[in-house]
Amino acid sequence: MQLYNKLSAKERAELIEKAGKDRLTLSFYQYAKIENPTEFRNQLFVVWNKLDVLGRIYVAHEGINGQLSLPADRFNAFKTHLDTIPFLKDIRLNIAVEQDNMSFLKLKVKVRDKIVADGLNDDTFDVTNKGVHVGAQQFNELIEDENTILVDMRNHYESEIGHFKNAITPDVDTFRESLPIIEDDLKEFKENKNLVMYCTGGIRCEKASAYFKHKGFKNVFQLEGGIIEYTRQVNESQLDNKFIGKNFVFDERRSERISDDVIARCHQCGAPADTHVNCANDACHLLFIQCDACKEEMDGCCSSNCKEVHSLPQDEQKALRRGQGNSNDIFKKGRADHLPYKKDLRNIFEILKK
Repeated sequence: MQLYNKLSAKERAELIEKAGKDRLTLSFYQYAKIENPTEFRNQLFVVWNKLDVLGRIYVAHEGINGQLSLPADRFNAFKTHLDTIPFLKDIRLNIAVEQDNMSFLKLKVKVRDKIVADGLNDDTFDVTNKGVHVGAQQFNELIEDENTILVDMRNHYESEIGHFKNAITPDVDTFRESLPIIEDDLKEFKENKNLVMYCTGGIRCEKASAYFKHKGFKNVFQLEGGIIEYTRQVNESQLDNKFIGKNFVFDERRSERISDDVIARCHQCGAPADTHVNCANDACHLLFIQCDACKEEMDGCCSSNCKEVHSLPQDEQKALRRGQGNSNDIFKKGRADHLPYKKDLRNIFEILKK
């Protein structure tokens, strides 16, 4: 029985191209009690592999978090399978705003301690006591209220290319970092302000809203389905779009354009740009924003040193990488010291005082 992906990304891309079928990219999550995550994971892999599902799925005792793609003509079969699992029956599926047949090239179903790394001890508070879920129309009304504080629960490199107007965008590298920072900087507003939060698809807000209520925030709201569902509702109901720029996504697409605004800049030359790339040097792979001109000049690399390495024959590059591992810059996500136009630091409290 096959329980793991056996094809390389290149081999899978060739098969997708040869099949000539449109694929759907979608995501979903659900907090639920799973007694045996490993057994559940294996069951999912067997069924989804047969349906040609590709993606990144995390399974834990607390639930499931899935981002994936599948042939469009197998969507109904996939949905039918989800409906056979009690806690996934009729679950909302966030269909991507922009589709790309190559958004995922492997099926990875992994067992994790948590479906989102939040750093919280769930035994210390009621994780089911969540904030009020609101749709796009009510969300628009709330964020226009002067009594509302709007907080982006994503990381700095996500909000850098797109966010809601007037949102606080914490300057953090990870979700777990943002929770204590937001709590501390907004503590004086616990009683008298609406705390409204959003993220990509809603999963980070599920836990964050319960955490902030536990910490004493009285009026907590979260955007149902995140930016993805918000965009669908805005387009379907012809609502005013309050999101500017791109929505960062964790697949090969890197982002979905929500508005025509370009709010970021190239990390190398400072020109308006909002396309994330990984450095073409396989020993680096730093995630950063690069414009087309710099991409051509730097051969897709983040520095002159990386460009020099990338220009070497493959066997020489492999020899240099042997035993070295990736550069630590890969974890800086646009903050590497050699990037002259990396994102400026922002302080929540200073923004609130303006």
